[in-house]
Amino acid sequence: MELNENKNPNPQQDQELSEKAYNELVAVRRDKLKALQEAGNDPFQKTKYPQDAFAADIKKEYDYLAAEEETDRMVCMAGRMMSKRVMGKASFADLRDASGNIQLYVRRDVIGEEEYAGFKKFDIGDVIGIKGQVFRTKMGEISIRCTEVVLLAKSLLPLPEKFHGLKDQELRYRQRYVDLIMNPEVRRTFEIRSRFIRFMRAYLDQRNYMEVETPVLNTIAGGAAARPFITHHNTLDLDMYMRIATELPLKRLIVGGIDRVYEIGRIFRNEGMDPKHNPEFTTVELYQAYADFHDMMDIAEGILSGAAKEILGSYQVKWQGEDIDLTPGWRRLTMVDAVKEYTGVDFGVITDDAEAVAAAKAIGVELADTADKTWGNALYACFDQKVEEQLIQPTFITMYPVEVSPLTKRSPEDPRLTERFELFICHSELANAYSELNDPIDQRARFEKQLELRDRGDDETEMMDEDFLTALEYGMPPTGGMGMGIDRCVMMLTGSDTIREVILFPTMKPLDTPKKQEKAAAKAEPAAAVAEPAAAVAEPIDFSKVEIEPLFADMVDFETFAKSDFRAVKVKECTAVPKSKKLLKFVLDDGTGVDRVILSGIHDTYEPEELLGKTLIAITNLPPRKMMGIDSCGMIISAVHHEEGVEKLHCLMVDEHIPAGAKLY
Repeated sequence: MELNENKNPNPQQDQELSEKAYNELVAVRRDKLKALQEAGNDPFQKTKYPQDAFAADIKKEYDYLAAEEETDRMVCMAGRMMSKRVMGKASFADLRDASGNIQLYVRRDVIGEEEYAGFKKFDIGDVIGIKGQVFRTKMGEISIRCTEVVLLAKSLLPLPEKFHGLKDQELRYRQRYVDLIMNPEVRRTFEIRSRFIRFMRAYLDQRNYMEVETPVLNTIAGGAAARPFITHHNTLDLDMYMRIATELPLKRLIVGGIDRVYEIGRIFRNEGMDPKHNPEFTTVELYQAYADFHDMMDIAEGILSGAAKEILGSYQVKWQGEDIDLTPGWRRLTMVDAVKEYTGVDFGVITDDAEAVAAAKAIGVELADTADKTWGNALYACFDQKVEEQLIQPTFITMYPVEVSPLTKRSPEDPRLTERFELFICHSELANAYSELNDPIDQRARFEKQLELRDRGDDETEMMDEDFLTALEYGMPPTGGMGMGIDRCVMMLTGSDTIREVILFPTMKPLDTPKKQEKAAAKAEPAAAVAEPAAAVAEPIDFSKVEIEPLFADMVDFETFAKSDFRAVKVKECTAVPKSKKLLKFVLDDGTGVDRVILSGIHDTYEPEELLGKTLIAITNLPPRKMMGIDSCGMIISAVHHEEGVEKLHCLMVDEHIPAGAKLY
């Protein structure tokens, strides 16, 4: 591009536009549109444009042209004008279409006085159509010498002033349309996503799998251990669950004789959000009769390694700072062997539950409160808290305890274990597969065990599904099944650090709630204006049902109390702790210049994004305590009471003007 109006020689002028200047620009653009409409040239009345060429194709086809060499090729192109430089009788502009950018050369003596005057009023961001001749400029740029320039859609909002991408990550996700305009590499991420799904479909279709669709709304949330979203069907007056997995309906189809079946679809789980989790995400689940989990391993490896080779041209990828080798021949390791290799504890020689729990505790592993203190739960907790984070290269972890695998067939060699694997790459789970449980009596017993855990307060356990049990009683053949998270696979293939980078419109907390309240207040103002001014009345708070713990009778001397170091801390990062329903992990600024990590069990009350940037109170001189394998260095202070037997919690948040490290007295 010879000239580009976005290249500002004065760095100080590259600051974001002030609100006033921005509003003035918007007003100017609206005035331009009004003038066009009054002149009978409303761009929004144009319904199509005869596009017959694309930027990337033209550049590739005419790459051989020498400087200043002309062609006879006339093209008709359309896209968004990304830059413009007017120089008297001639101008340069940059057109971006679906394939890339190409330079436009617009001359007054070619397109005519009136058309050129109109072109000069076009704004960056406008959607235009052009006709012209392909040539290469003196500076060596493949360009189009325009004979026609037409405004197809007016951009009423200016694009960001300086764009090497949007600066605000949150804004990028909220306004993905602007992100795609400003950052061409973002489009490539979603092109890779589309190609990966296309590759997966072709891979399974070639192996005679049938793609199907199963219900999103269900009367039972089954197939996974997760908290569902609940909605209501008005006609049936019935609460329904949005699906948390597609497993159970797909296995019903195996019973019905569709021996190879898969579904690519959206899943909904009402859980926390962090770099690896979004409440709605995409999976593929597939089931094959007369196969087992070893066959599923072959398919998982074939899909991921094959996709990398076809899409990226290599088995080597870089993800989360690690060099990953996807060359076929991935490691397969039992969970017992993995725990032994990475922790030194050999559960293969432990047979007693109490001994297993003690062995886990000896290496700093605590079992969940709702978990039975068994050999299997101790083994899984050791793997989850000590091993998973160390798995970088592709590794199949096999033979999971039966306690955490309610839909999986037991191992014939060791009934404490199941024929299940999870695939880990760069300490992230990408796939989960079973030799499917097809014994209806065993399945009923495991559902009943899940109901026991639910009664103890674990709301992410399986529900009883009587219809699924009925299907199993008709006889389901030996079956291998697998679920694979498409979003995480795309994260790996694109080197993305967060799931929000690979979902076009990730779930975000709304920003317009205060605005809605303001609008409601504004509507009430006219009525209020006729009345006499009244003093503002605070909303009454009902404390009548509050129950508090009795005050301590034992006194603490002042010297002992003074040893507790209460400090103001700023929340830099807040994420849900994997595999925990309650814990949030805080990365805090405590004023020392060194990040402090504290875990707090307040996820039942707060989502991580609610606490980002807040100023909290913490005790900072408590000894580190292991929680889910993470050192927690201190305690976040919350206020707790009960109302009618229900615990209520409020995390103490203080004025943001209080600096990090300020001491409480």
